[in-house]
Amino acid sequence: MLDDVRSAVAALTATLETASDSAEVLDAVCSEAVRVVPGADMASITAIDERGARTAAYSDKRAYEVDQAQYAAGDGPCLRAAATGETVRLSLYNASELWPDFAASAKQVGVGSYLAAPLRVDDRLAGAINLFGFGDHGFAEMDSKLLDLYVTVVTFGLRTIHRYQQVRELADNLETAMRSRAVIEQAKGILMATYKISDDAAIQRLISYSQGTNTKLRQIAAEFVRKASIPDEE
Repeated sequence: MLDDVRSAVAALTATLETASDSAEVLDAVCSEAVRVVPGADMASITAIDERGARTAAYSDKRAYEVDQAQYAAGDGPCLRAAATGETVRLSLYNASELWPDFAASAKQVGVGSYLAAPLRVDDRLAGAINLFGFGDHGFAEMDSKLLDLYVTVVTFGLRTIHRYQQVRELADNLETAMRSRAVIEQAKGILMATYKISDDAAIQRLISYSQGTNTKLRQIAAEFVRKASIPDEE
């Protein structure tokens, strides 16, 4: 069991280091979750935001279908785990009275046991990791602990990725701003030299062009520099 957990975590870590986008990471989270917990045959990730609940990733289309039944009903073990912050584990027999829509959907695809642990990464991703078992074992307490441990690893990894993405986005924005400022300064310099005007007058002229043509100031400046760099035809 521990070898499976170690192997799954190692595989997930490798994906975290090389994945090109969040979707690839979440798919890996589902795949490895099935290896971590004995008796788990399928997995999905429920993400909840201001638009409601959705399935962000799943290892099997049948898991996706069971999730949809919960979202349609507005209640179910995955939504309960996400709302309460507590792990939910049960056999399908015990779920029938509390969540009849979920139980009916799960029964239809052969699910007999269910385990959901809350997942809270940041403002962009909160919800639950859900495991589905075809047996009626209902999962054991140790299974809950294994899933909780796995969620801790996943949460740390996803937070790290999101922080990196935020830093990268900030760096890209700063680079864009610096390039924009550079080309605007070039355009100002050309205007000042050509028309013998002040710095303020040059920027105001660029702003007037921008407003008059409904074009971004950076684009106006870049076009002005481009035209100024074209040698006059004799």
